[in-house]
Amino acid sequence: MLSRVAERLYWLARYIERAENTARMVMSFNLVSLDMPKTVKLSWKGLVAVTGTDDIFDEHYQRDDERNCVKFLLADHYNPSSVFSSLKSARENVRTTRDLVPSEAWEIVNELFLFARDNMDAGIGKRGRYQFLSEIVQRCQTLTGLLAGCMSHDPSYDFIRLGRNLERADMTSRQIDVGAIRFLKKTSDDPSPYDGLLWTSILRSQSGFQMYRQHVKRRINGADVVRFLLQDIPFPRAVAHALRYVQEALERLPRNEVPLRLVMQARRHALGADVDQLISEDRLHDFLDSLQQDIAEIHDAIVDTWFSLERAA
Repeated sequence: MLSRVAERLYWLARYIERAENTARMVMSFNLVSLDMPKTVKLSWKGLVAVTGTDDIFDEHYQRDDERNCVKFLLADHYNPSSVFSSLKSARENVRTTRDLVPSEAWEIVNELFLFARDNMDAGIGKRGRYQFLSEIVQRCQTLTGLLAGCMSHDPSYDFIRLGRNLERADMTSRQIDVGAIRFLKKTSDDPSPYDGLLWTSILRSQSGFQMYRQHVKRRINGADVVRFLLQDIPFPRAVAHALRYVQEALERLPRNEVPLRLVMQARRHALGADVDQLISEDRLHDFLDSLQQDIAEIHDAIVDTWFSLERAA
């Protein structure tokens, strides 16, 4: 397989996963904002922080209110991680790899992009936001299911698995890092009574609320949610699970020594963390920064191993 083709498949999966994750996050936070008392003001800028695009936001917006943050996350052309930008890039990547993916994949991605483009105003507005975002998530899941169930699990699919699961691990780690409490701007009420509601929002953004209750079986609290989303191997959106699938995909590819070593190191890093101690010593943020650096190094190794060959030629 040509390196440029492998790279397009990898980025197709990353962009679709990114669009879905961003839509999930905004949809979940939108719901929790409806349950909060008016005395507690939620910071929508916290969602921008999850995506790591604060600098771009600050360049183009003077106020970090709800409408500006939602517009930036869903529709902004300057934001490479917005839903619109991600779907536009995914559409281009699937267009140039149509010979390798099921024919329906192009139809799904093209129709998804057109739907997002034509209905974006509804997504930015409050009234139609939930329905718009639900449609984005469902169509992304349809594509993921199509590729998993109808595409040969050959090297082409391995690069799709790499992209999807590395993006998922990165986004989950970012959501843990920002944490629900950082979304709060204290006014007259102490935010602590709402910690459970906000951590529930993070679980719901990963469709993990029900699985958390089945596996953890305790009242929701920050430490348990962090542990679940970081280390729960059976849950598909947990960091440890996603990295395991990255490792499995890497093991099927040639010349995998460097990225494979890095992903095994990152998995040990995630699974070996003592979450309670990290929280008590106020080191959780530093730990997650280090884990995100691990994930970035895996990406760089994938690029150097398989995607840079033709660029250097």
